[in-house]
Amino acid sequence: MKIDNFFAELKRRNVYKIAVAYAVASWLLIQIATQVFPFFEIPNWAVRLVVLLLIAGFPVTLVFSWAFEITAEGIKRESEIEPNQSITHHTGRKIVAITVMLAVIAAGLLGFQLWRSKSTPAPRENEAATIQSETATVPEKSIAVLPFENLSDDKSNAYFAEGIQDEILTRLAKIADLKVISRTSTRQFASAPTSLRDIGKQLGVAHILEGSVQKIANAVHVNVQLIRATTDQHLWAESYDRTLDDVFAVEGEVATTIADQLNIKLSGAEQKAVAEKPTDNTAAHDAYIRGRAMVAEGLTSENAAAIGAEFEQAVKLDPKFALAWAQLASVRSYAYFNGVDSAAAVKEAVDHAVAIKPDSGEAWLAQALYRYRVLRQFPSALEAYQNAQKRLPNDADILENMAHLERRLGQKQAAENHYRAAAKLDPQNGDVLASLAEFLASEGRFSESDEVVEHWLKISPGNEEALFQKAFTRMAQGRLAESAAVLNQIDRNSPSVDIAFLRLRQLLFERKLEEAIALVKAGHPPAWVNDPRTRTVLGQIEHLAGHEQEARATFTRALAGMKGSDGNIPVDTRLLPSFAILAYAGLGQKEEAFAQAQQALAAYDKDALARPAVQLDLAQIQLQFGDKEGALNTLALPGADEAIRMELRLSPFWDPLRNDPRFQKACREPNR
Repeated sequence: MKIDNFFAELKRRNVYKIAVAYAVASWLLIQIATQVFPFFEIPNWAVRLVVLLLIAGFPVTLVFSWAFEITAEGIKRESEIEPNQSITHHTGRKIVAITVMLAVIAAGLLGFQLWRSKSTPAPRENEAATIQSETATVPEKSIAVLPFENLSDDKSNAYFAEGIQDEILTRLAKIADLKVISRTSTRQFASAPTSLRDIGKQLGVAHILEGSVQKIANAVHVNVQLIRATTDQHLWAESYDRTLDDVFAVEGEVATTIADQLNIKLSGAEQKAVAEKPTDNTAAHDAYIRGRAMVAEGLTSENAAAIGAEFEQAVKLDPKFALAWAQLASVRSYAYFNGVDSAAAVKEAVDHAVAIKPDSGEAWLAQALYRYRVLRQFPSALEAYQNAQKRLPNDADILENMAHLERRLGQKQAAENHYRAAAKLDPQNGDVLASLAEFLASEGRFSESDEVVEHWLKISPGNEEALFQKAFTRMAQGRLAESAAVLNQIDRNSPSVDIAFLRLRQLLFERKLEEAIALVKAGHPPAWVNDPRTRTVLGQIEHLAGHEQEARATFTRALAGMKGSDGNIPVDTRLLPSFAILAYAGLGQKEEAFAQAQQALAAYDKDALARPAVQLDLAQIQLQFGDKEGALNTLALPGADEAIRMELRLSPFWDPLRNDPRFQKACREPNR
């Protein structure tokens, strides 16, 4: 056959058209596979297989189109068809039509993909996303240290096994090139779990460290093994038999070996931090790890004294125990923050920690907590946090506390970044998730807040604090029936003060004043009922309900509960000065109320979180004493978040301004 005749025959038999149609159809199928397969969690190799099969099918299709023809009677060999019976020209037109149709669909799908990629911002750390999607890419140099199994006959030695695990984790966490998951997220997983792959995926790590501890009198036996989470491959294992005096060396050796196994080169400072012996006194160390174990169970106002006593015992036995002093400073600053300890006690612990190890991350953290919680020197506290974070790069608590502080400084983007960074290092920690969800809700980003809460509820079904946040986001949007339904899912006997306050807000916003009064007088939880802030709100509700005599008595008790032994109202995060404004106003003491308002505004002038709440209370007493214009001007000041706008939109206290356009603007628009 001549070459010209060959090409003419290719054209007559529609080989060219079949080739083009096949290419267009393949293009469309590949686009569909790349979009649909991930939705059904079909692995990437399946997409590659589709591409290879389509490539392999191309020459087969061309051969088929040369050798066969589609006729009215079906597919026949081309050699069996007489030239005058061939209908290839009709078939060619159909092929062209089908090709055009497929090309249009493929082009449309491609255009949609391009539009979506442009309209959807590239993932950034400060962008709304679920915590799971943020941790989808697992860094190779990452590890979670699971709880060590206590093999001692004396089960009361469980704290000792926890202490060994915690010490190893703490040393690893000082390595900047290694992602280390916080203990709060790992402690819920049992030692030697069945599915390390699932745990690695949940925590976003490539490696797992398991271990066991057996303590008999003065002897300690420690087993550890490093495992690759995705494959269950054992990378390294070792057993150590030591005395109590020498067990510190094990913790350093394990951390150093893990760094070697993961090809991490330690700096000189990191080598020192990983291998350093915290104390030579085994009894002091024992008290220290008891305190650490108690902190891991949860630090509260009620148990702060008992936890502090363990660290006090540690520093009494070894006055040079810097880590114990730093931990004591942390516990005492928390207690002061919640009104149950003195500033002098906090300073004592901080001063000792700094004097012994001035450049340690723990000493910088102690200073940060003191400057933030006690002195309220926010810029200086942030500087101390930054120094602590450089030395303790995997400490999620530091990141979360930095975010809290940055919010008070009005640095919202930095705060969000640090909340999300903390969530990556501590993905199972409800406190971190609560902080992130609350921040997003305060910014009016309710759907993003709900994403965090839904992830939280998946980790901890029925979690009260998660349900609290879910109820708040609905309440803030005015969806009171939905917020009530969520609150009804929470145990009525919950000890949470926040939940009790939200229930009170729900009844107040529904104008169920008598039910709200009954809720407080029911006396549960006691810590909430006896709080002067609760009494202030109760007095306001009693006033609205017309119970003037009861309201005056309630306001009087509230003010008495706010004042310290010196007769002054302390400036703290509980915002007692702000509530005092309302209590004085409730008693009709106008001069005292406005004087208190000016003092509170000055005290919280540099606090971007607290100042708007003081402004809200000032506007409320201006309205109460007949200054409608003053109230509207105060409400127009910058700083209000969604919690404040929720109060404006829903609280009956603001009903006298409800129809004013300026008030309506304050209700719906952020004043930033």
